[in-house]
Amino acid sequence: MKELPLAKIAHGRSGDKGDTVNCGIIARKPEYYRVIAKQITAERVKAHFGDFCKGSVTRYDLPKIGAFNFVLTHALGGGGTASLRLDPQGKTYAAALMRMKVLVPDAWDV
Repeated sequence: MKELPLAKIAHGRSGDKGDTVNCGIIARKPEYYRVIAKQITAERVKAHFGDFCKGSVTRYDLPKIGAFNFVLTHALGGGGTASLRLDPQGKTYAAALMRMKVLVPDAWDV
């Protein structure tokens, strides 16, 4: 097995509504879906964002399209108009999630 950033086997998009972030992760190939399903859990996503996510993380599996939707609550310091953060929006959360490490078979050419 070898360790790679999630970005090698998936891509993502994210956005926000108020203080909630919606983060979609899409497997680049069908065979990558199972690796993501096993390794990118709601608990691991919550730990990855640490203090940036004060609420819960819920994962929704979308196997027919090879994707996952993570919903992070209380993740933007109150949201766009209430937050004191420099960037109080969720548009960069998927990019941040792409830095997570996954283990893949050595035989995969990624």
